[in-house]
Amino acid sequence: MTRPPALGTPRDVALAHATIRCFESGPTDGPTVVFVHGLLVNADLWQHVVPRLTEAGLRCVTVDWPLGSHELPVPDADLTPPGVADLVAELLDALDLHDVTVVGNDSGGAITQILMTRHPERIGRVVLTPSDSFERFFPPLFAALPVAARVPGAAAVLTQALRARWVQRLPIGFGRLTKHPMPDEVVDSFLRPSRNSRAIRADVTRFLRTVHRRHTLAAAEKLGAFDRPVLLAWASEDRVFPISLAERLAERLPDATIVPIADSLTFVPLDQPEVLADLIVDFVGRDAAA
Repeated sequence: MTRPPALGTPRDVALAHATIRCFESGPTDGPTVVFVHGLLVNADLWQHVVPRLTEAGLRCVTVDWPLGSHELPVPDADLTPPGVADLVAELLDALDLHDVTVVGNDSGGAITQILMTRHPERIGRVVLTPSDSFERFFPPLFAALPVAARVPGAAAVLTQALRARWVQRLPIGFGRLTKHPMPDEVVDSFLRPSRNSRAIRADVTRFLRTVHRRHTLAAAEKLGAFDRPVLLAWASEDRVFPISLAERLAERLPDATIVPIADSLTFVPLDQPEVLADLIVDFVGRDAAA
């Protein structure tokens, strides 16, 4: 696929049981921001956030995590939610990144919460946008997906159904995740890999079958030990992940700040990229100066 130039230079990183594609931009000696997207999206989610960060002197590492919109199959990787969190930690090790700002969204936010409790050593601070949390992994709208994934061929049926633009705009598609329409080329970037590759569908099926609220509930019990700053940049109008989840997370975290974002739903990086980027720049700069 043709990827947005704003993401920067592509790089394939060989890990123990997977090769992960990432994109790097910004000064190599700047504070590093690593992004964790969720199910059936890829690094393109952040394409309008990255330029403002790099202009401010931050180094951005956007990644195609193996959650259904990636181009490199990972048949030998552990794609349970803790396994994906371990992949994030392994990538940070492989790139030798320290004092990282991790930015999570949607189910990528759940992965980030698990990462915070399993591998906090390279994390300097965290930004969580609307994300699966507590008992909402998945939220009610998507709760049937792990069950459906146990039916042989279900992923192929879903990905073919999502070829239709009108289905993409339904709640079971992206309809409840964005307030403003996503460009067709962005949607195609998200959906084309699983539509065209049986191996990619096998990867996302393995992940879906292991999604369960026990993972986020277990992480929530341990978040009190994460003593680094956390920014909860949450869409105030989101009904899939209501801002009450951010309030509950803030109660668990020792150093958390909630900033409501207006005129947005779950995909804040697409609905309000400038607002999110400015919040990240301010957050990283303020913490570095503290």
